[in-house]
Amino acid sequence: MKILANDGISNSGKKKLEESGFDVSTNFVEQKNLISHINRENISVLLVRSATKVRKDLIDQCPSVKVIGRGGVGMDNIDVEYAKAKGIEVINTPAASSSSVAELVFAHLYGSVRFLHESNREMPLDGDKNFKVLKKNYSKGIELRGKTLGIIGFGRIGRETAKLAIGVGMNILVYDKFLKESDLKIDFFDGNCVEFKIQISKLEIVLKNCDFLTLHIPAQDKYVIDTKEFELMKNGIGIINAARGGVVNEDELIKRLDNDKISFAALDTFENEPNPSIKLLMHPKISLTPHIGAATNEAQDRIGIELATQIIDILK
Repeated sequence: MKILANDGISNSGKKKLEESGFDVSTNFVEQKNLISHINRENISVLLVRSATKVRKDLIDQCPSVKVIGRGGVGMDNIDVEYAKAKGIEVINTPAASSSSVAELVFAHLYGSVRFLHESNREMPLDGDKNFKVLKKNYSKGIELRGKTLGIIGFGRIGRETAKLAIGVGMNILVYDKFLKESDLKIDFFDGNCVEFKIQISKLEIVLKNCDFLTLHIPAQDKYVIDTKEFELMKNGIGIINAARGGVVNEDELIKRLDNDKISFAALDTFENEPNPSIKLLMHPKISLTPHIGAATNEAQDRIGIELATQIIDILK
């Protein structure tokens, strides 16, 4: 059987599949050529990440496809229910990248409260001429310890983010429309662990009381953070979106960055991905990454192995 990993797969995942007798191709095929390629090569398994879209037309026109796999969590680029109705197995890897995304959230948090995203732009330009001026400009950072992190969405990634927050001495406030409370277990290097009972708060309480806000929810039909929600927030809050583009109203975000209602934003995902708004890309108060939340070597290995294991269980 042939597998097309159109957005790539780790060497460990590819090796596991090949050892089980699958023919695995990692050559990228443009979206416009994908249907004809799948039919010509008689592809049984199509693996994607966020770049390739698997919509109804592809599902209808590619009868050889038995499994569609998403390397990662969100599957908004796949017509999942339609594929399942056609008898196609749809799989993803919800646990494999949780730690990687949580660590990126804190990379953005630490960088933003110490102005690293701005300093790294300005130092190469003016560091030799205006060192003292830049030092003064970036000497009003704040610490995370003792601050409150609001977490919207308390699934796997939200929970991993909470663990890091607790570990650095932050308070956490959590909103999840599907939960009333949740247990949280933090394991340490020496085998010890600490367990917490996390109470789920109303969204309004989280927005009014957090110093920083991070979102960990799937793609939505409408904005989760829009005009009303922005108005509830503290002045000077920082916002991180490493979830999905479209959960935060980017136009409203820019307005509040410009009037200092929001002190900074950190974005890994965008409404118009892969062509983010120039206003976002050029804004000095936004820390930017190009949707790399799950893009660590360790996460990609876990994703590849998890996909391979599921495919083998389904088809072998």
